[in-house]
Amino acid sequence: MESIMQNILIVDDTRLNIKIMTDILADDYKIFCATSGKEALEIAMSQSIDLILLDIIMPEMDGYEVCKRLKSDQQTQNIPLIFITAMTNIEDETKGLEMGAIDYIFKPVSAPILRARVKNHLELKMCRDTLEKHCLMDGLTGIANRRYFDDTFDKEWRRALRSGETLSVVFIDIDFFKKYNDCYGHLAGDDCLRQVGNSLKKSLKRAGDLVARFGGEEFVIVLPATPLADAARVGEKVRSNIESLKVVHQTSEVSKYVTVSVGIATTIPGINMVPASLLDQADKALYEAKKQGRNRVIGLSPTECLRTPSSRYNENKDFLDGLSNV
Repeated sequence: MESIMQNILIVDDTRLNIKIMTDILADDYKIFCATSGKEALEIAMSQSIDLILLDIIMPEMDGYEVCKRLKSDQQTQNIPLIFITAMTNIEDETKGLEMGAIDYIFKPVSAPILRARVKNHLELKMCRDTLEKHCLMDGLTGIANRRYFDDTFDKEWRRALRSGETLSVVFIDIDFFKKYNDCYGHLAGDDCLRQVGNSLKKSLKRAGDLVARFGGEEFVIVLPATPLADAARVGEKVRSNIESLKVVHQTSEVSKYVTVSVGIATTIPGINMVPASLLDQADKALYEAKKQGRNRVIGLSPTECLRTPSSRYNENKDFLDGLSNV
């Protein structure tokens, strides 16, 4: 299996130092570079960084302040950080370690020591990431669990708030799942949940999209930078793919196979908005999909109110163009 190249951020106000460390590490890792604390924070927030090599003495914002800000933000606090410095005073080293740095490397940098320490810390991070991934996985379906969803949704909300991009949420609920369990038994119900979860995962193509089990027979998808029209197409793809599984459901009131109802909400996060409001809107859309007969997709923009089915459909038929069952 091809290994995934890990990302290292090198922060130093002297470009020669950056070049030296880049030359040592570039064959094995993807390197991001920053010459100021401000630039370092921007890269750490916008890229998936696995390790930061950080100079201490820099103008405007020194390494200690950068470290403090990284460790105070939920999105970046778990990125391992190594100080690269000419300061050999024990008090300085202690201060950095107490602030959250995992190691010190002293200048002038030794290539073998830099490579060895970077390798060791990245291997430790990979082990921690693997353990955390298992803790954030739903044991039955093998997709993300509610905790993982909550963390991801929070990060994507804050990212969209900074960028001004749209954020969409898709709720999926298996139609008449209680009747399915009553008819076929809970083991068959578990197998049905696994098949639906696998279908949802295969329906998503972008690396940044996330599908999770929200609870019971309900699933949720987070679609960053996705307007309502595109989210509606994803929702219809999800609905169609699950129906195409042809899992027999003889007690369903809408089909002889297992189907799902899909509710979608989209917004551009604002500073005075509550993130839970988007989830509430998606839940209302899901309720409307059930109200209109299930096995269908309904999308709501954040300013919409629930109206009669006919007026809702007429006003939203453009973005649902091509959705045969709405």
